[in-house]
Amino acid sequence: MDETPGSVGTTASLSLRLGQAFFSSASLLFMSVGVEFYSYTAFCFLVTIMGLVIPWSCTLAMVDIYSLFAGCPLRLPRVMVIVVIGDWVLSVLSLAAACASASVIDLLIHIDGPYCPTKICGRYQLSAAMAFLSWFLTAASSLLNLWLVASW
Repeated sequence: MDETPGSVGTTASLSLRLGQAFFSSASLLFMSVGVEFYSYTAFCFLVTIMGLVIPWSCTLAMVDIYSLFAGCPLRLPRVMVIVVIGDWVLSVLSLAAACASASVIDLLIHIDGPYCPTKICGRYQLSAAMAFLSWFLTAASSLLNLWLVASW
C-alpha cells in the first residue's frame, strides 16, 4: 500500500497534529488572558472547542510518534474511520467557533463605545486567527485521512 502523505503514522501527520495542538493552545491562551471572555457566548464556545482539540491532537500525535518509532503505521479500518469522523467533527466545530468569535470581535471593534479596549481586542483577534489556523490543519488532516479510507 502506498504511503499517503498526512495519514496516521507518518511524519506529515505528526507535524499536522503538533501544529493543531500549538495553534489551539495559542488560541486558548490568547482568549484566556482577557478576563472578560466569559461575557460572550462565542468566546466561551471557542474556549470549549479549543479545549477539545488540544487533547485530541496530542493523543493522535502520540499515536503518530509510536507508529513512527515502531515502524508500523496504523492502518486499521475502524480506527481510521474514528479518526476521520473525529477530525471532521472537530474541524466543523473549530470553524464555527472561529467564525463566531471573529464576528463578535468585529462587532465589538466597530460599535461606538468602550466595549472592547484595544489591547484586549487585539488578544481576541489573535485568538480567532490561531483558531482559524488550527481549523485549517484539522481540515487538512481530516481530508488526507478520508482519502486514505476511501482508497481501500
